[in-house]
Amino acid sequence: MSIYQSSRKSYKKHHWRNNDWRLFLRLVPYARRNSKLLITAMLLLLPIALANAVQPLLIGQAVSLIRNEPSTYTFLQNRPLFQGLYIIQGLLLTTILLRAILTGVQGYLLQKLGQTITAGIRQDLFHHLTSLAVRFFDRTPVGKLVTRITSDVEVLGDVFSTGAIGIISDMFSMLVILGLMFSIQWQLAALLLVMLLPVSGLIIYFQRRYRQANYKAREELSILNSQLQENVMGINVVQLFRREQYNAELFRATNQRYNQRTDETIFYDSAVSATLEWIGLIAIAGVLWLGGWLLLGNNLTFGTLSAFILYAQRLFDPLRDFAEKFTVIQSGFTAMERVSDLLDEPIEISDRANPRFSLLDQQFGYIDEIIANLESEDTHQTPQLGEIRFENVWFAYKDDDYILKDLDFVIHPGEKVALVGPTGAGKSSIIRLLCRLYEPTQGRILVDGVDIRELPQAELRRYMSVILQDGFVFAGDVKSNITLGDYYTPEEIEAAAQKTNIAEFIAQLPASYHTQLRERGTNLSSGQKQLLAFARAAIRNPQILVLDEATASLDVATEALIQQALNELLIGRTAIIIAHRLSTIRDVDRIFVLKRGELIEQGSHEELLKTGGLYSTLHNLQMLGT
Repeated sequence: MSIYQSSRKSYKKHHWRNNDWRLFLRLVPYARRNSKLLITAMLLLLPIALANAVQPLLIGQAVSLIRNEPSTYTFLQNRPLFQGLYIIQGLLLTTILLRAILTGVQGYLLQKLGQTITAGIRQDLFHHLTSLAVRFFDRTPVGKLVTRITSDVEVLGDVFSTGAIGIISDMFSMLVILGLMFSIQWQLAALLLVMLLPVSGLIIYFQRRYRQANYKAREELSILNSQLQENVMGINVVQLFRREQYNAELFRATNQRYNQRTDETIFYDSAVSATLEWIGLIAIAGVLWLGGWLLLGNNLTFGTLSAFILYAQRLFDPLRDFAEKFTVIQSGFTAMERVSDLLDEPIEISDRANPRFSLLDQQFGYIDEIIANLESEDTHQTPQLGEIRFENVWFAYKDDDYILKDLDFVIHPGEKVALVGPTGAGKSSIIRLLCRLYEPTQGRILVDGVDIRELPQAELRRYMSVILQDGFVFAGDVKSNITLGDYYTPEEIEAAAQKTNIAEFIAQLPASYHTQLRERGTNLSSGQKQLLAFARAAIRNPQILVLDEATASLDVATEALIQQALNELLIGRTAIIIAHRLSTIRDVDRIFVLKRGELIEQGSHEELLKTGGLYSTLHNLQMLGT
């Protein structure tokens, strides 16, 4: 199936499920937050519409006054010609100024409302996005998410500010104009109304086609952004493997498809404008024809005919504006569909409404037991925290393709355990489940006897620290990259740096802890970024420490410093260590050997070597390679 067929199916399916009204209603709560702005802008509709509608009438009165026709208003007939014209000029100037001022005020209020709506949606979208499970990000390109949270959201504010309120204003103006026309001369008014109805249907048809084309165009824009983001992030590989020309051709093809889809939206938008221009000319011709016939029969005056020629133009001006704003709304609905897809994405992993357990409470709950043990004869049986228990855990990233199979083990408080196995054995998956980045397909995981699903996520992740192979660095200073938004005193930050032997490295930076780091830490080496990751863990004083190939990117000298810090950091803590270099895990309490998601061996380094199993094979292979 081509991407175009897929987009069309996706569009029809989603359009069937979410009609325009429901999409519009999703914006209403954001507008209610600024109800004063909205109400004020709506109240200005009436004076603006009246000021616009009476202008052709005043010009018609000027013609009638000059020709001394019976359609001239009474209060003008008994005055000298120039005095009457001065009155009409004054009234006309007043309506022009009033309309200009009120339109400017209304435009400002609506733009402010639109920006406020946009900011609110973007904030909610970002919060929802960061609450989604890692599984969602595994299947969604970053470029698509960037498109939705930037350009798609930017369009939504215009739906209310320029689109919806503008359309109401145009419709209100048309109704006022039609009402005045019927009060003056019903035959000409009926002629214009008859011409108005079919053209409205034609415009709606073109707008629907525009909506479909716009949806496809924005899908192509998402793909374009994804390719751009991918090439920027992987620029080293692109240049090292000389993929510049190949990737440029892929980008060119996507860019061309986006251009074609954009051309379709331009065509339908232009078709609306061209249709209205032709209908406007035909309307004036119709008024001249019927008006001339009525004029010859003395059933119409020149002043009234002049007013209706202007009304024929004014009547189609709101319709022209209506079409342009309807295009804005259609673009907004397209964006709203895509944003709604993201907002409707279920949060797979969430805290329960009333969690029954708290690890922190459990820690304090042990105080009485500790005191009791201190008062007893056996003071060495102080309870410890940090027990991890996997009970018949199965896990699959998709369908029934299980990555982990029936894992059942206990890691005792304070125990150091290493996970070993070939690539794809499930080592990292165990860590992701323990941190609750994913939920087990079957079974359960307990920390200190508490099912982790019963715990608030923030508390669970404060209770343990994970140091990954690649230390991620945010744009900001060194201090903020250690604290990561949590409050710690300068003394605590420096103590954590001293504890992990990186204080000397930080002191050598230009501004010490206030040195600004670039995005992804491009002004640091891989080893330096990893040192920051160790400081993040140390300052939080976790009960459980997880090291996922944490020292793989360090040189020998740096690794020696880190190993010394780790020896102190691991005291009294439960630790899980993933390492491919088996020489680094000889001193752990137990080693779990995994193969294809199953725990096939466990024991100390010496015990596993004696059994002659998979661990012994891996160890011998590494020894041969050294």
